[in-house]
Order: sequence, then structure tokens, then C-alpha cells
Amino acid sequence: MPYLVSFHLGWLVGSLLLGLAMGWISVVQRGNGTSKVTARWLAVLAAALVAASFAHVIPGRLGYWLDLGLIMFACYLVGCSVGACLRDRVVSRSMPAA
Repeated sequence: MPYLVSFHLGWLVGSLLLGLAMGWISVVQRGNGTSKVTARWLAVLAAALVAASFAHVIPGRLGYWLDLGLIMFACYLVGCSVGACLRDRVVSRSMPAA
């Protein structure tokens, strides 16, 4: 894992910055979004992929790509969360007091 992070550090930082930008420019959606059934299936899929990564079920190049994809996705999600929080702070400070 340290080798994976050190070798692909530029791509991981790029994924973090892309997430930061997407979190910053995203607009809050007040629509329906995904259904609960779809959200559960996506959560089960994510948990299964993480479990497969930790158990080293997928060997070789595909396992390496799985690990790298999961790390990049985690960096992207962290960037999205930080960007959205920063944007919320900036917008809430610029709003006049009610």
C-alpha cells in the first residue's frame, strides 16, 4: 500500500483536487435523488469491493487496479466533502444576517 500511494501520489492529489473542485461548484439538489433500494445496493457493492481489496481476492493487475481505483475514489470523496464544506462556509459568511 505505501508503494501504491508513493508511486501514484500525483494522481491521488489530482483526484483530491478534482473532488475539491466538484464539491465547490456543485449545487445542492433538492430532488428525489436515488431510491433507498439503489442506495443499499450501491453500499453493498462498495463494501464488497473494499472487502475484496482487503482480502486480496483479486490477484495480479486487476487487484492492483481495484486498490488504486478505491484509493482514488476515496480521495475524490474526501475532496468533494471538503469542497462542499468550504463552499458552505463562504456562502454562509457572505449572506446577510436575518
